Amino acid sequence: MKLFQIEEPDGSPVDPDAPGAAIGIDISGAQAQIAIAVGGNAVPLLDREGFERDLPVPSPAAPGGEWQALFEGARLRAERALAQPVTHAVLAVPSTADPAFLALLSAASEAAGLALLRIAAPDEIRTVAAGSPALAAASLAEDLAPPAATP
Repeated sequence: MKLFQIEEPDGSPVDPDAPGAAIGIDISGAQAQIAIAVGGNAVPLLDREGFERDLPVPSPAAPGGEWQALFEGARLRAERALAQPVTHAVLAVPSTADPAFLALLSAASEAAGLALLRIAAPDEIRTVAAGSPALAAASLAEDLAPPAATP
């Protein structure tokens, strides 16, 4: 009988406490849009064929559970597309929101496993990058993301 040893490609285990990828989420439309930026280049993240999932944006008056479900769906889409954990996000909102709504969004995202790096209003998003709010939020997320741990 022969035994084989299986290791990670570089021989060291992945740190489960290391920060994952940071994404941009746009909730200014009827459906949430998700994007990621790498090296300053932002691209939308779409579901794979056969795994499509609607990400309807709840009303601002919706309970936290509906917002949590949206953030969980956004995280799932990103993790499937990237094949890596996603732990942080920048949220592009349609207008300047009241503090209670912002607190609801923060709590719902934390419950879904996403730490919000920033909740960005339209004026702030426009100054980051041209294009869709999701792409601008992804560019901002790349800039604000904590550095990944190195093994």
